[in-house]
Amino acid sequence: MELKLPDMSPILDWYRANARKLPWRRTRDPYRIWVSEIMLQQTRVEAVLPYYHRFLARLPDIAALADCPEGELMKLWEGLGYYSRVRNMQKAAKGIMSQYGGAFPQNFEQILSLPGIGEYTAGAIASFAFDLPYPAVDGNVLRVAARLLAFEEDVLAPASKKALTAAVWAAQSPERAATYNQAVIELGATVCLPNGTPKCEVCPLAGVCRAREQGLQTVLPVRKKPTPRKVEERTVLILREGDRVALRQRPSSGLLASLFEPFSLKGRLSAGEVMEKLTGAGLEILRVGDLGAAKHIFTHVEWQMQGYEVILCEKSAETGLKKLDQGLFFVRRYEIDEGYAVPSAYSAYRPFM
Repeated sequence: MELKLPDMSPILDWYRANARKLPWRRTRDPYRIWVSEIMLQQTRVEAVLPYYHRFLARLPDIAALADCPEGELMKLWEGLGYYSRVRNMQKAAKGIMSQYGGAFPQNFEQILSLPGIGEYTAGAIASFAFDLPYPAVDGNVLRVAARLLAFEEDVLAPASKKALTAAVWAAQSPERAATYNQAVIELGATVCLPNGTPKCEVCPLAGVCRAREQGLQTVLPVRKKPTPRKVEERTVLILREGDRVALRQRPSSGLLASLFEPFSLKGRLSAGEVMEKLTGAGLEILRVGDLGAAKHIFTHVEWQMQGYEVILCEKSAETGLKKLDQGLFFVRRYEIDEGYAVPSAYSAYRPFM
């Protein structure tokens, strides 16, 4: 399948006049661009900004990232989610130190070979940092291309994505790769919007958009409906004794690997059932407080949670805690803020920790 986009040159002037002022657009440093691209995966720009500045203040270069202790690295990433992203970044940083003497590779294939970097991210770094003529096709770009072409196939199907990527690349001005890629991404992020009515009235390509011409702009692009997520019910317990809160570390592989979390039980338990479980482990309970329901959505699973704050009697806390779960330990609240990375999945209960 061969597709051809219309003349894309109008977006270059549009971009210069309308682009958001973002810190990673004011640099050609591949490290800083890389950090921003990894953070922006599955995270909104507004949410990324404070993390980006904090991360670079502590880890200003590849060597610092490669040498950062894992616990501190997870703490820097706390709240962004999808922690495998930053773990792969550190693996890549160590590889760059050993294979390239600490200098970020300037070859597209070498960039693509780094852990955690796919074709979009490799194209983004190659073009934004080095102005190399490679495409950077993310969801925003796929949406723009599909609407311009009135493309009615599933855009995430491999053949569709390949054809749309080829069309985007063919329309690229090789000597202005960085500006072109940024412009298409920006158009999708701010004008050719998802999940609603796009702002066709201010789009520089409205006159050549086939979807707009055919009245399809609100129904395109077509995406195959994802497989329904598995739902897991959990009862989250903030176990407290004085100014200490109980945590445990998750396994070193799998979902939220090696991060710290409060104790939880399978299912949605009542306060009475919680008390029965805890007293059965020998814990003396002073009070149980209802923290309400919360939900967290991962890619393939959804946690539906009910939380309780449980105030424990000091004399039974240590022995009862170990009987309840060998991995549990007490830590003071200020220590959690300073050194323990708690996943954003528990953000509804984080203020009580």
